[in-house]
Amino acid sequence: MPVHDWKRVDAGLFHAFHQGWITHLTEALNDGCLPEGYFAIPEQNTRWAVPDVLALSLNPNNEPPDFSDLAVALAPPKTRVVRRIELGSQAEEELYADKADRISIRHKHGTVVAIIEIVSPGNKSSKSRFRAFVDKVVATLLCGVHVMVIDLLPPTKRDPLGIHKAIWDEFCDEDFHMLKDKPLTLASYSAGSENTSEKAAYVENIGVGDVLPSMPVFLAPEYHVQAPLETSYLSAWKSFPKQLKGLLE
Repeated sequence: MPVHDWKRVDAGLFHAFHQGWITHLTEALNDGCLPEGYFAIPEQNTRWAVPDVLALSLNPNNEPPDFSDLAVALAPPKTRVVRRIELGSQAEEELYADKADRISIRHKHGTVVAIIEIVSPGNKSSKSRFRAFVDKVVATLLCGVHVMVIDLLPPTKRDPLGIHKAIWDEFCDEDFHMLKDKPLTLASYSAGSENTSEKAAYVENIGVGDVLPSMPVFLAPEYHVQAPLETSYLSAWKSFPKQLKGLLE
């Protein structure tokens, strides 16, 4: 199903769809996408954030996930844009110093390995809220938790080149070219590991009317599963009130 133009409706209606999409995406991840010992749950509190979806591991020894029963490529994902950055020691120390008071990767149901965030109108509604969202993503990556960001809202004056550029600038100020007819952003970030300070970003840009591609959810720097964004979006759309669909179709 093509992506709808969500700027045509108010924040409340997007939030209603957002909630349904979170549920269906969580169900899809748990229905054969994640390996044994991993599971997803929606909107759980952590000490540093309240993400839309948490991917958790019950493995206490941090062993690599077992993908033996899953058809998942362990090679790096292929997206339109791939960026890598190795943080220098000074830059890394400064970033950790800024975020250290908010870092925690524990959860009562296991160890948080990844989060998924769907950007809402409220995240872009003011400078302070936008700053808080970017800070949350950066802090999450710095504590070793992988992140996927889904932004189906057009750029604003706070993110004129899209949400990925705003996030990545916290690590490295690089040029980023956004396609004019594809202003929406899907970005998956690998947080690296305890043995490396490398961060990686896999970015796709899409437009209204495009089909959502599957995007990688990293469970470890070398391991990922594909999140079925299109099928979960379609499931959420099917259950969206038919009286409101006409505003978007």
